[in-house]
Amino acid sequence: MTAPVLPELDSEGSSKSQRTAAGVDALAHSFLDNLFFVQGRSRERATMNDVYLALAHTVRDRLVERWIQTVLNYRAQDVRVVCYLSAEFLTGPHLANNLINLGMYDQAEEAMRKLGLDLETLIEQEAEPGLGNGGLGRLAACFMDSLATLDIPAIGYGIRYEYGIFDQEIRDGWQVETTDKWLRLGNPWALERPEDAFEVKFGGHTESYTDANGQFRVRWVPGKLVRGVPNDTPILGYHTNTANTMRLWSAQAVESFNFESFNTGNFFGAVADKVESENISKILYPNDEEIQGKTLRLEQQFFFVSCSLQHILKIQKNADRALSDLHRNFTIQMNDTHPAIAVAEMMRLLVDENAMEWEAAWNVTTHSLSYTNHTLMPEALEKWPISLFASLLPRHFEIIKEINRRHLDEVRAKFPGDEDRVRRLSIIDEDGGRYVRMAHLAVVGSHAVNGVAALHTELLKSNVLRDFYELTPEKFSNKTNGVTPRRWMVLANPRLAGLLSSRLGHSWIHDLDKLRRLEHMVDDPELARQWRSIKHHNKQRLAAYIYRTQSITVDPESMFDVLVKRLHEYKRQHLKVLHILTLYKRIQHNPDLVMQPRTFIFGGKAAPGYRMAKLIIKLIHSVAAVIHGDPLVRDRIRVVFLPNYNVKLGHRVYPAADLSEQISLAGKEASGTGNMKFAMNGALTIGTLDGANIEIREEVGAENFFLFGLTAEEVERKKAEGYHPREYYESNPKLREILDAVASGEFSHGDRALFDPLVQSLLSQDEYMLFADYQSYIDCQDSVGLAYRDIDHWTRMSILNVARIGKFSSDRAIRDYCSEIWKTWPVKIEV
Repeated sequence: MTAPVLPELDSEGSSKSQRTAAGVDALAHSFLDNLFFVQGRSRERATMNDVYLALAHTVRDRLVERWIQTVLNYRAQDVRVVCYLSAEFLTGPHLANNLINLGMYDQAEEAMRKLGLDLETLIEQEAEPGLGNGGLGRLAACFMDSLATLDIPAIGYGIRYEYGIFDQEIRDGWQVETTDKWLRLGNPWALERPEDAFEVKFGGHTESYTDANGQFRVRWVPGKLVRGVPNDTPILGYHTNTANTMRLWSAQAVESFNFESFNTGNFFGAVADKVESENISKILYPNDEEIQGKTLRLEQQFFFVSCSLQHILKIQKNADRALSDLHRNFTIQMNDTHPAIAVAEMMRLLVDENAMEWEAAWNVTTHSLSYTNHTLMPEALEKWPISLFASLLPRHFEIIKEINRRHLDEVRAKFPGDEDRVRRLSIIDEDGGRYVRMAHLAVVGSHAVNGVAALHTELLKSNVLRDFYELTPEKFSNKTNGVTPRRWMVLANPRLAGLLSSRLGHSWIHDLDKLRRLEHMVDDPELARQWRSIKHHNKQRLAAYIYRTQSITVDPESMFDVLVKRLHEYKRQHLKVLHILTLYKRIQHNPDLVMQPRTFIFGGKAAPGYRMAKLIIKLIHSVAAVIHGDPLVRDRIRVVFLPNYNVKLGHRVYPAADLSEQISLAGKEASGTGNMKFAMNGALTIGTLDGANIEIREEVGAENFFLFGLTAEEVERKKAEGYHPREYYESNPKLREILDAVASGEFSHGDRALFDPLVQSLLSQDEYMLFADYQSYIDCQDSVGLAYRDIDHWTRMSILNVARIGKFSSDRAIRDYCSEIWKTWPVKIEV
């Protein structure tokens, strides 16, 4: 696709010669310079991607000055830098977000218009960076935005995945994974820094020796070396000069080409090291069902952690600061268990590589590191078979055994005679197969441990990490998640943001609590009219996208009922399907039924090896096909699955939603952040008392939230008493009817075997208690349908959700971390 021929600029613009000057004409000239000198294209021959890249470089030019000045300021001052270690950074596209943070969006739009180009088209040209999968990575990206906005010195460390996780296609209703080639057309935002690479060791063995001072030491003799090359991206704050760094590591071979092998005809052997090394940063979350996948995952985690810690130590040394003071200059946050190997690697670097005594190194390590737990699911609390761990990281296994020995001595001292507790608290799991428990390692090696919602933290203390809480209660605190309003309101929902700014001024964008002033306007009929108009526009925009991509017509006048999140049984997308089938059967039984028409919108990826989640996706599509083929039903119910759900798609979905589905089983979701994005954009929530739903309900008001389902305590009690899902099936005729319809092949062309694994799982086990919550959910959904008919009252509830959502800004979350865990402070950057 070629871009339009670009016209000449007027004489006023041509006088602007500064590369990073402000103003419409200066932006236009900088854009033309980048098109010619960076892209090497004439205006006549430029493709649309050339045009996008030229604009991206134009914006990046204006970031770089702030970025360099930020780094210089940090080096010149006594600052404490937040180092955020995360396996994911789901940043979303950069162009529009950077224009908003620079305060140049309108200027860029006018500059492009002057050149005969449409800014929105160029924004759509940008590929989604394949650097994350879900809430974990999106939280990390929101935190980086808020850290910069609040002028907090920070570096985000992760992996630069060449192919991301995967692109999701739907074929005959089934998820099919294809390669996410997000770097195919280039990434203008990151700068590769090969001169700042580090070597990472794997395998081999260890040797003990006595150093020149007569001290016992251990050296690691690796079996393999990999080179970690950093790729740096500036992360600019909103209307501030602070541009922090997101440093993502790519894996390369130390020697990428074996000339001797090539000359002897072994062409594959000549590049074998290159292929093997680069596999480490190929994709996010390789399938770990087989040992090769497990090995690669552990390699990935150690690779980026080792590179990152080596870089941190290098900064400390280059500043002529003692390593014993490292914790005074850096605070290192482990985002979930993926970076937990940092505990052992920091000890190795300090003790083995820098000859620090064990006690001093442990003091630095534990005062530097802190740990955020993101899950209550046992399978997500990573543990590695000792045979794998010891062969891949032999020195770290030795260090962990020593950490564990000292740790268990402290446990025995505090709880004498309680060997069951000792066993439970051991970093090394001796039950059955022997494993290294990474969450245990993270807790032992950190000075602070936090959950990400009030309920989640309480469940950590009372259940998942109860023994650790009883051992060191002072470590534990709650830091409820938050999301950035810059991306999820200003960028995703510009009309709503404009309305809010016209009523409240612009300061709410970096102080979301100021939205509270909307409460005084909630009964203003003109505000309500504008509010509904904006929602309708957003729904029309999403409806047009659905028709363009899915060839499905949906009615913007219908209620948009949305469930978009990673596919997992605990998130209970199949409970939503049971509700759809209940409505379907109602209409079949009563064709004259009066009901609020609904468009049900799903989105989310299933892990490649997660068969049941993939079967749920197939069920959604099969139900949609039957409903859309039934003239009696299809004008009242539409079912849409949006493939390849990502941040770009989220920009369309969150502003258009009327109802936000947050229906996980109570006690299973750590927090959730989609619930916050929906509420920020005026959607009402139907949900259980799970994760951050509880706090959202407290903030927006119980009367503005649709609550159903068991509480976490009731879930535990029912399971302890013995949960029998078949009893619910037998006693509820409506539930029995819809489940029998699925089992009979009604939605699978008569194939009774297709959905049998799902049906039998629910009847025999129902691990996530859909049947127990089914009737409560249906009754609550009936209340939702009635409430939506009173559009004035619905609008009032929508306004109050936005007005009271301030707590869930990532700015608030970062302030909490800074004051209570990181003990750091803002540093203003002057340019």
